[in-house]
Amino acid sequence: MDNYLKETKILDYSNVSIQELLEQRGWKDLDTVSRVKAIYNFVRDEIKFGYNVSDDIPASEILKDGYGQCNTKATLLMALLRATGIPNRIHGFTIDKALQKGAITGIWYKLSPKNILHSWVEVLVNEQWYFLEGVILDKPYLTKLQEQNSDCKTTFCGFGVYTDNFENPPIEWNLNNTFIQDKGINQDFGVFDTPDAFYAKHQQKLNAFKKFIFQHIVRHIMNNNVERIRNKSVTNLKN
Repeated sequence: MDNYLKETKILDYSNVSIQELLEQRGWKDLDTVSRVKAIYNFVRDEIKFGYNVSDDIPASEILKDGYGQCNTKATLLMALLRATGIPNRIHGFTIDKALQKGAITGIWYKLSPKNILHSWVEVLVNEQWYFLEGVILDKPYLTKLQEQNSDCKTTFCGFGVYTDNFENPPIEWNLNNTFIQDKGINQDFGVFDTPDAFYAKHQQKLNAFKKFIFQHIVRHIMNNNVERIRNKSVTNLKN
């Protein structure tokens, strides 16, 4: 059990910014279920969906960025849960790049690897493991996507989503599994005690040049596309 609570280089929950957040929010004073729910909702909605410089940055840097994607949000979620005594682990996968189409377009989409590294957090509550993949997209962003594609009620793929229930995806946690991209999974790497162990074994399939281009150009384009969707009115979205 200690392995599911330990601090690491990536899960740096002793960092001052994380400790200040814990004190401000009072999460440690909540019962276990309420604590998990509150931390989950914080990472889902107050940390916006967006693309950081790398998957393996520490939790404190993700908190400072104020945004994240599947892997980085998983890191922050794990760190906050561990800091409040909630055991957790990371489950690694790859997903088909098709679910990112729209967030990334044109030549950049064509140059991106077909299979993208993906992960979700598994949290242990009352001797039961729960999967928390639904933390990836903040509600304002997801709501705008649903408004833009209001005719779609079931399967939707693109803009960071791949679900069979687009109208009402299972993103709310109350002793259940949550998902938003799981239909895109095409390879399962299994569970790891820490993101450090996961990234030591698996990385995005980008050579040095493509990694540089992603970090300095592509991710900023993707973040601008995401922010544009999040901030547009329904009328503008349909034009």
